[in-house]
Formats: sequence, C-alpha cells, structure tokens
Amino acid sequence: MPIEAHVATFAELDARTFHDLLRLRIDVFVVEQACPYPELDGRDTETGTRHLWLTRDGAVLAYLRILADPDGVARIGRVVVAPAARGAGLAGRLMTEALALVGDRPCVLEAQTHLVGFYAGHGFAVSGPGYVEDGIPHTPMRRSAGPPA
Repeated sequence: MPIEAHVATFAELDARTFHDLLRLRIDVFVVEQACPYPELDGRDTETGTRHLWLTRDGAVLAYLRILADPDGVARIGRVVVAPAARGAGLAGRLMTEALALVGDRPCVLEAQTHLVGFYAGHGFAVSGPGYVEDGIPHTPMRRSAGPPA
C-alpha cells in the first residue's frame, strides 16, 4: 500500500488519530529515549498548530507538528518516525511536506544534535549554541524566509 500524508488542525483530528499520534510520540520520546517529561504541553490544541503525519494501511509511521509562534515564525517540533519504519526516507518526506506547508515564512526547530546534518539538508542552519535537554544534546536551527528548500 502507498504511504499517505495527512495534515489537520487539532479540531479536525478524531480521537483515534490523536491517540495514535500521541502513542508514537510517547513510545519514542518518553519510553525509547528514556526522557520522562510532560508530553502534553498544551500546544497541540492551539489554533495555528498543524499536525502532519504519514500512514500506511492506517498505521501511523511518522509525525511532526508545526506551531505558529507569536512572532509569525513557524516552529517544527516532535519530529518522529516509528522504529519499524526508520531508514525508508520518511523523515525526509515529512520535512518536505512540512516545509511546503510553511511556505516562505521563516521556520525554526530544536534539533537533536546528531540530526543537524539532516536538517541542514532541508535548508536549516545552526542559529545558536547547543544545550542539553532531558539528557539529549540539542541545537537550535533556523531556515530564513524564502521559497521552500
């Protein structure tokens, strides 16, 4: 079966889909990466937030969210690929879809440091000093306004 891309606001998500998206996020960020933190931060429900995910046969394979920061900058976060789906280029497809949605607005993200090269390939550049969050090194990155990379 083909891989399908989906995008929705919180209000457009049905309960089952939101459950499946959260399950993937928690399975990877909280359990696999051993980072107990409050996964539900309130930003999923904001009016400007867009949820983007990929499925095959209804199963969620990859996900990210695009937040609308108050300064007009798009913020990509919670980028995740299911362990069984890794290595198939899904993160790249997800980012391509996300940047098409962002359009020519400036965009920021907080990359896990080992993924800086991946995000650089999508037009992002390091925008500040690295830091450690929940025991994982992170690097702030920014893609300036302009056409999608």
